[in-house]
Amino acid sequence: MTNILSILIFLFILGVLIIVHEFGHFIAARRVGVRVEKFYFGFGPELFKYKLGNTEYGISALPLGGFVKLAGDSAEEFKGKDDEYLAKSPGQRFRIIFCGPLVNYVLGFLFFCLIFFVGYPTFTTKVGGLLDGYGAKSAGLVVGDKIVAVDGGKVDSWEEMQKRIQLRRDASKVSLSIVRDNREFNAEVLIKDSDTEVMTQDGKRRLGIIGISPADEMITVKHGLLQSFVLGAKKTLDLSVMTFKGLWWLATGKISMRDSMTGPLGIFFITSKAASLGIIAILHLMAVLSISLAIFNLLPLPVLDGGHILFLAIEKIRGKPLSIRIEQIAQRTGLVLIVGLALIVTYNDILRLFGDKISGVFK
Repeated sequence: MTNILSILIFLFILGVLIIVHEFGHFIAARRVGVRVEKFYFGFGPELFKYKLGNTEYGISALPLGGFVKLAGDSAEEFKGKDDEYLAKSPGQRFRIIFCGPLVNYVLGFLFFCLIFFVGYPTFTTKVGGLLDGYGAKSAGLVVGDKIVAVDGGKVDSWEEMQKRIQLRRDASKVSLSIVRDNREFNAEVLIKDSDTEVMTQDGKRRLGIIGISPADEMITVKHGLLQSFVLGAKKTLDLSVMTFKGLWWLATGKISMRDSMTGPLGIFFITSKAASLGIIAILHLMAVLSISLAIFNLLPLPVLDGGHILFLAIEKIRGKPLSIRIEQIAQRTGLVLIVGLALIVTYNDILRLFGDKISGVFK
């Protein structure tokens, strides 16, 4: 039942992100006067269809995609009518293409705002465990201590405290304000690099830790409406910067594809974990995926929206579109690249998720 629920949640998340993306194309096309012939969720055999006005809406058997079919969107189908895609200016066509990723980006931002507004669960700053050989135990901290400030800055949640300490990894010590038995005192705690590397905005690095783990004490952190929008915008911007940096590090070989990318299989396992944590975790996952999908779609690769925007830019500069043959070659090349990338990412997901079991089989 758990696996079935995870699959349903995975398909729901995928469906929402795809429908929203295609709706962006759909609404932009309608706004500039382009006739939308079809608006479908999924591929393959048709399960349901309904025609309303000039548009046929439908659901297909394979819920792994979706599409909007615009009238006259290829040279072969273009008949010179005013309501066809190719009859519109490059600027109008850009609006149609760009609105798909745009609404995904906005959706991610709104999900982040919603999370901050309705509240999200997090551990308190109460110490639940201490590791030998690290600064906290050496400084005299004990289980049950509550950390209320880091370097003079007040902290209310474990996440906030953790970030403040990790930001001080280049320093040798951090000053903690601690409450024990209703008495507050300060302690200078040594910082030590963790054993594992994580991705940060500065690249792959070891984070500074002091050797403590949280107690089983949770709080719900909520913010006002205005502050939620501010925090949502900051979270969206930070994720965008991190994503662009990750793509650049990937292109320059600073990080590997195995460490930086995941495909449908990896996303399914992440979804399963999020489902076990509750609705807030699912909303957070949807926000991250929606923003990531928007950015990935804008990469200047044929087949993706960014590739179509690149063709429009070339058309604008040249004063005429590329030849049909060149566009077809570019589209086929782009398709091969995307399929190849999907296979590589899926292979890496299998190694990351099942590598130990596979190795055990061949021993």
